[in-house]
Amino acid sequence: MENFEIYLLAYLGVALCVALSGIGSSIGVTVCGNAAIGAYKKNPASSGSYIGLAALPSSQGLYGFVGFFMLKSHVTESLTLFQACAIFGAGLALGLVAWISAIRQAKVCANGISAIGAGHNAFGTTMVLAVFPELYAILGLLVLILISSAI
Repeated sequence: MENFEIYLLAYLGVALCVALSGIGSSIGVTVCGNAAIGAYKKNPASSGSYIGLAALPSSQGLYGFVGFFMLKSHVTESLTLFQACAIFGAGLALGLVAWISAIRQAKVCANGISAIGAGHNAFGTTMVLAVFPELYAILGLLVLILISSAI
């Protein structure tokens, strides 16, 4: 493999880390935003709860951004094929996990927003349940950190 292809593989991993996690967060935030608008029509007094829950899926995009900085620092002139494969794999893994985590977390939050809009006291329960999909994005970031430290 030539150097160009090695760099392409590494930078593709870095890009996927950011792109997939960002796509997941943007989808998740809009799913929750749509639910918040609907709930606001029924119960405008709880708009703070809607906004708080709607913002949760944005964190996965931040994990991708952290991953970008951690992986990018390893793309140097002495990059080997093994290192490029590790960067690609770590970036792809975090990107996919964060993407799916953000979307699934958004579904939990959107249901909580709807419940609050209907007059139920569901904010605390929704926050607790929304932490579970978030955990997998955090684990994805931890795996990326471990791979990055092994490169």
